[in-house]
Amino acid sequence: MKNVKVLGPGCNRCTATAALLQGTADRLGVAVAIEKITDYAAIAGYGVVSTPGIVIDGKLVHAGGLPKSDDVARWLAA
Repeated sequence: MKNVKVLGPGCNRCTATAALLQGTADRLGVAVAIEKITDYAAIAGYGVVSTPGIVIDGKLVHAGGLPKSDDVARWLAA
């Protein structure tokens, strides 16, 4: 199971990012546990200044704006 964190204040982009991650994981058959991190200090701890950010298995893979679905699939398949 992949541990995925969506970093952001809970805005529409953050919600859409979480939905994209879950939908892509379902399509690929990858088990994920998605956690939404809204605490600004925790977000800054990952070095993210532009949200949403995505952390997969402890590694920051994206920050700022909606990710591309191809990138999400690649991150989850790795």
